[in-house]
Amino acid sequence: MLASLSLIFLVGLAMGAICQKLKMPRIIGMLVTGIVLGPYVLDFLDPSILSISSELRKLALIIILLKAGLSLDLKDLKKAGRPAILMSFVPATCEIAGYILFAPLLLGINRIEAAVMGAVLGAVSPAVVIPRMVMLMEEKYGTKKAIPQMIMAGASCDDIFVIVLFTTFLSMAQGGSADIINFVNIPVSIVLGILLGAVTGYGLYLFFETSYAHKHCVRNSTKVIIVLGFSMLLVSVEGWLEGKVSVSGLLAVVSMACVIKIKSTAFVSKRLSEKFGKLWIAAEVVLFVLVGAAVDIRYTLSAGIAAVFMIFIALIFRTAGVLICTIKTKLNMKERIFCVIAYLPKATVQAAIGSVPLAAGLACGKIILSVAVLAIIITAPLGALGIDNTYKKLLEKE
Repeated sequence: MLASLSLIFLVGLAMGAICQKLKMPRIIGMLVTGIVLGPYVLDFLDPSILSISSELRKLALIIILLKAGLSLDLKDLKKAGRPAILMSFVPATCEIAGYILFAPLLLGINRIEAAVMGAVLGAVSPAVVIPRMVMLMEEKYGTKKAIPQMIMAGASCDDIFVIVLFTTFLSMAQGGSADIINFVNIPVSIVLGILLGAVTGYGLYLFFETSYAHKHCVRNSTKVIIVLGFSMLLVSVEGWLEGKVSVSGLLAVVSMACVIKIKSTAFVSKRLSEKFGKLWIAAEVVLFVLVGAAVDIRYTLSAGIAAVFMIFIALIFRTAGVLICTIKTKLNMKERIFCVIAYLPKATVQAAIGSVPLAAGLACGKIILSVAVLAIIITAPLGALGIDNTYKKLLEKE
């Protein structure tokens, strides 16, 4: 396992640095590293690492969500308002509709199977989008109109919406029926996640303040470990309550970080944000190398040009969804185009659930996995490159 971790960090960082020199996003080098070192090409990674890959990817995601929550200004988020709510479900709904309409024609599957495919492909990647939105907030690009905050909030909720739809459509494809309670669980999951995180954040703030009042000041480094520990607990609570109550663990993490930022002094929240930013350097490498390792290049080669064509048709539907969300807002056309670009990348969710239909024994499982793999390879670099190369031209610096 140690040798595998060594390869992940050293080769991942080296490939990331090479891509950066070539004016390309570091993520591309890390994804390529994972594909090449993974079990479907050179098979250099220890099976023990791959067996806990999903947990390691989730841990990396927790770190960037903590960084995001500690950087998020709720006053700015209030400016976004209605579009932020719409961005959490309208673009994904439009993209799923695109698959339902065109996948049967292009890929020879039925409507229910097309709905399953759309649900797998419909989620935006928070792992690609959120670090970039945090960077924009720090550099004050688009913050006057709360554009990074809007995209970050939408991307966080978008995954919950899509995963609930995925479980519903998967049940239907296996011969079950759509249960209305699954759709009710979407807002319940969001609200309970925010409340749970807010209560935890306030409790941590009181603990830190009480310690300080009794002259047992908790060092910022220790606070990072405590906050990270509670974040893992919040995400675990989601799994423990599964089947009983829907709670979004990832939203709880963001909510907890926001409350700590609001209640703590500006100096403390800034220091915590900086420390989580340093942790993200390592977490980013682990996340994207392991996402790459989950990509089975054999399925990609067998997918064919029809799958590529389908992905781009679906992205047109997603673009329409993003533009609908920004109707009657103060955003100009350049800013709306930026929102479209920021909502292109897919990686994390597709790597996590792309193989589930195949494992469930669905006849469409192989083609769904093929399209999911292609979507990661095409849209993750496309979205990352698009954001990195356009934000200075399309957004105003505050």
